[in-house]
Amino acid sequence: MNENEFKIGLKLNFVAFFIATAGTLCFSQIINLKENTLAYTNSIFSVFIWLLCIYAVNLSLHTIDLRDMRGWKLAGVLSFAFTAAMLFGVRLEAVGNVDFKDWKLWISLPVLTCLFTILVRKFWNFLGNMEERKERLAQYIRVPEPLKSPVKNADVLTFVFLLLCWLPVLLAVYPGFFVYDAQDEYLQVASRTFTTHHPLVHVLMLGGIICAVHKVTDSYNLGIACYMLVQMCIVAGGFTVLLSYLRRKKTGRLLRIIALLYFALFPVIVMFTLCSAKDTIFTVALLMLLLSMLEMGIDRERFFSSRTEMIFFVLSALAMLLFRKNGIYAFVVMIPALLFYHKKYLKKMGMLLAVIIVSYFLINGGLAAVLGAHETENQEILTVPIQQLARTYKFNKDVFSEEDIAILHEILPEEALVLYNPKLSDPVKYRFQNGPYNANRLKYAKLWLKIGLKKPLSYINAWLVNSYGFWYPDTIIDVYSGNTVFTFTYEDSSYFGYEVELPGVRDSKIPWLDEAYRRLSLELEQERMPIVSMMYSPGCLFWCFAFVFSYVIYRRKYHIMIPYLMVFLIWLTVLLGPTYLPRYVLIFWFGLPLFAAVVLEEEKFAQVVK
Repeated sequence: MNENEFKIGLKLNFVAFFIATAGTLCFSQIINLKENTLAYTNSIFSVFIWLLCIYAVNLSLHTIDLRDMRGWKLAGVLSFAFTAAMLFGVRLEAVGNVDFKDWKLWISLPVLTCLFTILVRKFWNFLGNMEERKERLAQYIRVPEPLKSPVKNADVLTFVFLLLCWLPVLLAVYPGFFVYDAQDEYLQVASRTFTTHHPLVHVLMLGGIICAVHKVTDSYNLGIACYMLVQMCIVAGGFTVLLSYLRRKKTGRLLRIIALLYFALFPVIVMFTLCSAKDTIFTVALLMLLLSMLEMGIDRERFFSSRTEMIFFVLSALAMLLFRKNGIYAFVVMIPALLFYHKKYLKKMGMLLAVIIVSYFLINGGLAAVLGAHETENQEILTVPIQQLARTYKFNKDVFSEEDIAILHEILPEEALVLYNPKLSDPVKYRFQNGPYNANRLKYAKLWLKIGLKKPLSYINAWLVNSYGFWYPDTIIDVYSGNTVFTFTYEDSSYFGYEVELPGVRDSKIPWLDEAYRRLSLELEQERMPIVSMMYSPGCLFWCFAFVFSYVIYRRKYHIMIPYLMVFLIWLTVLLGPTYLPRYVLIFWFGLPLFAAVVLEEEKFAQVVK
């Protein structure tokens, strides 16, 4: 080592020491501790954190390219967003409010951003050298040759295996988790009175199966169970297609085995496979759309010359749009990106997109016309403004003049406003008066804007506290706490709607397994398990996805980025929703094996250059 290298190394050591020390001091700002607690500050644990930070930062600075400004900028943006999410989230979780005048927040933001940027760059560097490490490993370890031909009937075996693994749970929670608007959807079919509040395709599918089976067997439970069996087959089919795709890409056998077991056994997957909510089929369709978009980017020429590939793209996109309304918003925003990225095949791409959009409106409009379905409600798209007005009215009523209050009460009566729940818009929005709003929308828009200009931070907090579970990893999902449903009252956790709404009745065949899923749904069971708890966290999985998304941009793998842009757009739409629940971002769990494969075996998804 020459004198110049020694001096550079010494400077890097000093920088590592400084950043690690500052980061350790600021860590308490992103840990959800009780006020004035000494659990972190007066603890030997903080010393271990400090030593680990020094080692990690020092190693990173000495092994990554300090001149790679593009990499530093991208890592910096990701780290800034993550740090802000942690700093805001810990305050929202603790007191339901972000104090934007808190100087500790603004000091911690640049310090922790700097620390995480260095660590992210090191991890990206590690992943970038993955293939080189595999080659070195192969020199010392004899790697078994892959099978020359795939296992016979592998897809059939995968499909059957998944169903057999899920069947005992169905028996345990029999007739299945009939919850999340299930009763309302069933009653629309039973009473022949339809609205467009829920996707009509799902309403007809759910209610139709239950009514048909009940007519033959006189059993509602059996009808619900039959719907669950149909849905199980749809989900198993989707996962089989994904695993078959990974096998065709020659991804590692170990990765595929882990993915199969994950799909078969992980509780979140099983819960929603056996749940009547429309989110499950929507997410399977979205997963298929991701695969189609990914293959479209890898080999455009083959994709646009294959009728099968194009039909699969159209059907998966159409199914996604038909099973959740937010799918259409995300897809419409996605259209310009698809047209631009595939401009060489602009005519074919345009035709496919036109078929999807036109078919969606024809099917939805046709069903609504035939069934006489109507929709006069506006509150679903006004969730955030409703919460903003309700929060400001509760905590800053003095900013409303007497005239403002009179106008507000026309659409949100006093009895609605007193029910304001920061984490859940339902109590207030269900009482929203659509008649006056439809008569003069501009008047109420002006009121919303006027109050927002007076209390912008109240509006920001109203939105953050209503959605932070989607981006803060340590969130305890208790949005329904205190709400009484058919058979229980939500208390510590609202993670999953463990319920059988009427006309169904829980009739467990395996009580001990049923109890295990009840605890996972309604108690802080998984939250008490370190590391494992993060596998259940929507916020944690979002940042895993964001890491993959930013990594593929850093590696300039834009053909991979385009499909995942769809996931990001879906995530943006749920930030404007009524609350934060795992069911709204189910794609993070369903798509996890695909995210992992793209990062760990990047070379298998290389773009074909023609």
